[in-house]
Amino acid sequence: MFEGWRWFGPDAGVSLDEVRQAGASQIVSALHHVPIGQPWTEKDVLARKEMIEATPPGRTPLTWSVVESIPIPDAVKRTGKAARAEIEAWIASLEAVAACDIRIVCYNFMPVVDWTRTEIDHPLPTGATAMRFDRGRFAAFDLHILQRPGAQADYDEAERQRAGIIHEAMSDEDKATIVRNITSALPGSTTEPLSIEAFRDRLVQYAHVDAARLRRHLIEFLEIVAPVAEGLGVSLTLHPDDPPRPLFGLPRIASTEADYAALFEAVPSVANGMCFCTGSLGVRPDNDLPAMVRRFAARIHFAHLRATRREADGLSFYEADHLDGDVDMVQVLLALLEEDRRREPGRQIVYRSDHGHRMLDDLNKKVTPGYPAIGRLKGLAELRGIIRAIQSMRPA
Repeated sequence: MFEGWRWFGPDAGVSLDEVRQAGASQIVSALHHVPIGQPWTEKDVLARKEMIEATPPGRTPLTWSVVESIPIPDAVKRTGKAARAEIEAWIASLEAVAACDIRIVCYNFMPVVDWTRTEIDHPLPTGATAMRFDRGRFAAFDLHILQRPGAQADYDEAERQRAGIIHEAMSDEDKATIVRNITSALPGSTTEPLSIEAFRDRLVQYAHVDAARLRRHLIEFLEIVAPVAEGLGVSLTLHPDDPPRPLFGLPRIASTEADYAALFEAVPSVANGMCFCTGSLGVRPDNDLPAMVRRFAARIHFAHLRATRREADGLSFYEADHLDGDVDMVQVLLALLEEDRRREPGRQIVYRSDHGHRMLDDLNKKVTPGYPAIGRLKGLAELRGIIRAIQSMRPA
């Protein structure tokens, strides 16, 4: 498998030389400065590619091999094939990427909110910090800050009482922080930053979009774009929902093995693939990750490898060490490597160590939430060690 590294660009605080020092060779990046819905141009994609791949003398070459992500406009999620102009703009971006010989595109179909956390720097016993989703704090935000109509029905009496206590104890700074974490779009998000008022309005627009309708809209989108991607030789990889369950009354349709099976059956194009994110899928105890790899092996072109740890309530979780948590990473890697050995040269699975603890010197400086260099380097080194051990025992 190819070792990747998510790079947010020259202003992200991690240099390309630091990526080289981490040992990665494949860059995962996107044109984050382009507004959602505006088509990428070949000129802009090529400029980023040249920035990444222009190797100074004596340096290790890097390759921009994965786009993460081309954002799907909200109109597509709400109306499906009726959002033809937005889909055509997305296809224009896809064509620009393919023209620059980038063959893997990651995307997601989460409505209104992308990946969601209530805390960015949850303290760990080691002194490092991790991102966390706390069900109680989330409920406090939903019920008392957002004050979403109908939210009461999504929580039982004990949860509502606990949310009230948590909200009452929040300082103004605490409230501002959780609003920022949830509504302002975390790094790499493919949804728009929203104010509380705009957030409420956007939720109203989804009042009649249930899981069946959202899935139909995704299928309609793929029925249009997958043939184009297939013709261009590009693999589309759908990232799982994060967390993999409904939030704010919004449906989630990429959370389980059954969700992906239904999608691949509806759109069997070879371009219709999966980003296998162990952290997102691992939040649900009913997801058997090694079995999912084996079932969908041919559809997996890109992998996010991280581990999450479910807490006592079964709904809260935090980002654990890459080889710990509730993910059997060794068995996942065994299954991924088995598939990878079947691939043609140059078409191997690209993986990256996803997220990472904030630790060591990164505790003393501003870092991209979820993407500190040192924590990801540690995770990549651990994953690389397991892969090398497997390969030594089961040579190709």
